[in-house]
Amino acid sequence: MRMSRLFSKTLREAPNGADSKGYEYLLRAGFIRQLGAGIFSLLPFGFNATKKIEQIIREEMNAIGGQEILMPLVNPADIWKETGRYYSIDKEMSRFNDRVGRDMVLAMTHEEAVTDLARGEIDSYKRLPLLVYQIQTKWRDDPRPRAGLIRVREFTMKDSYSFDTDAAGLDAQYAAHYKAYFRIFSRCALPVIVVGADSGMMGGKISHEYMYLSSIGEDTIITCPACGYTANRQVAAFAKTYYAEDPKPVEKVLTPECKTIEELADFLKIEKRQTAKAVFMVGTFINDTNGEEEEKLIVGIVRGDLEVEENKLQNAARANALRPAHAEEILAKKMVPGYGSAIGCTSDTMVIIDDSVAKSNNLVAGANEEGYHLLNTNFDRDYTGLVADIASASSGFACPECGKPLESSKGVEVGNIFQLNTRYSESMNCFFQDESGSRKPVIMGSYGIGVGRLLACLAENYSDAQGLCLPISVAPMQVHLVSLVKDAEIAEQLYQKLSAAGIEVLYDDRKESAGVKFADADLIGLPIRLTLGNRSLKEGKVEVKLRRNLEETFSFNLDSLVEETKALIAKLQAEIDEQIVEKEWQKA
Repeated sequence: MRMSRLFSKTLREAPNGADSKGYEYLLRAGFIRQLGAGIFSLLPFGFNATKKIEQIIREEMNAIGGQEILMPLVNPADIWKETGRYYSIDKEMSRFNDRVGRDMVLAMTHEEAVTDLARGEIDSYKRLPLLVYQIQTKWRDDPRPRAGLIRVREFTMKDSYSFDTDAAGLDAQYAAHYKAYFRIFSRCALPVIVVGADSGMMGGKISHEYMYLSSIGEDTIITCPACGYTANRQVAAFAKTYYAEDPKPVEKVLTPECKTIEELADFLKIEKRQTAKAVFMVGTFINDTNGEEEEKLIVGIVRGDLEVEENKLQNAARANALRPAHAEEILAKKMVPGYGSAIGCTSDTMVIIDDSVAKSNNLVAGANEEGYHLLNTNFDRDYTGLVADIASASSGFACPECGKPLESSKGVEVGNIFQLNTRYSESMNCFFQDESGSRKPVIMGSYGIGVGRLLACLAENYSDAQGLCLPISVAPMQVHLVSLVKDAEIAEQLYQKLSAAGIEVLYDDRKESAGVKFADADLIGLPIRLTLGNRSLKEGKVEVKLRRNLEETFSFNLDSLVEETKALIAKLQAEIDEQIVEKEWQKA
């Protein structure tokens, strides 16, 4: 690969919209180019890097018994209707009709497609267990793509699917993926942690996410430094303190201009924990009779010193989606924004109460009348509803396992694993015959890794003020050969010699100044830089620098350049291999 003929070009400044350091460098170094919102082309550097990531994934999937397949991006909608997800997923799923009017979708994931395959291939327990995977394009019409490849609409994903006869088999395949994922991320040299997670639209009961901790992440990770408890805030628990006392009579009081918990607590000279906060949302549900979408008002009640975690509220309500309620929707159910509570609401309103409220007494709540609140309200006496954990965990709260203070940090999800159980096999009639001749649903698991997102996180993690400095296992090429000599033939011979030895070389043969060549080498960030200059050439040497430490310079002899370069490559790769953290696997 010669830079004089390279399809992409480097940029001195990032185009508008580069909202993270890694995204800026991927653009400037010529790895990617944006075609539309959340839609990117991979240029030669980006393509090479993702192919290396994919090969690492492929090797680790094969090592645990995976068989590679490829399923279509375009799916008949019928299989998505069988599981109900055609109706339950909102506008993120792109739907269209083919030329004869048949409903079609662009696959966001492939649980339906692989279950359709499995029900045609699996008929007996003798065929199980099985594991298949693919590395394929997905489409999700995300309304807010951002940070380059971090959050996109079209992306490449490794998704694997396991099939077993029983829960023990699923546990074994889940554990195998748990370990394989650590190997994948370690081989890519990306530091990750694993957290308990919500299954979301995937279904199933057990799920874990692999998180790269970064300020650009949209997920909040709750951790306990003392005992190691870790979870996505969407599902994170914490030890709550309850304030139980003998119930007192309800008393209506004037509270002018007290529409927030802070204003109310200041006015009444009480603590926020002595109040009950109402959060109004509208949930989307699927009508079991006709399969059509319908909306219902949901009131989440949480103690005033806490916040509602919308994901927990959505799961408790079993809603497909949530949105904030409009004022007129709240008023229509006999409640008043700013002074609202579940007391006196209409019977068709869904009321969900956090246990912090259900197990505390005499809380101040809205009177559903402008300018008034009620003192001493109590759950189960003054109002009822479903009790669930809908409170959001936060830094400083008590760990649910050891009681020590929790901490929070931001993270990017780069992988996930789900125990689907029979969520898809039962709805799509994917059964097998066991040893006794009985028909049973296949037990399934689903496991994903975002390839482009992984590259984006590597760009965030491995960059400095000059540009990228990707690890040798995933860098688009191993060596950047910079020629500063007038005799192009000498540099050409070195390029050919290195390439013939199987070394991946980017050869800067352009007629540019040394400053331009070095700036581009720093920006592109290949692990090893070989510089052929007039002074070093006279000494029979080539100057060597590692991109991760530009301050240090050493040299190789021209006569042994190939051998010494290969040895350096092997050393850099060995350093990565030594970092595979096997102790993390024990958590499986």
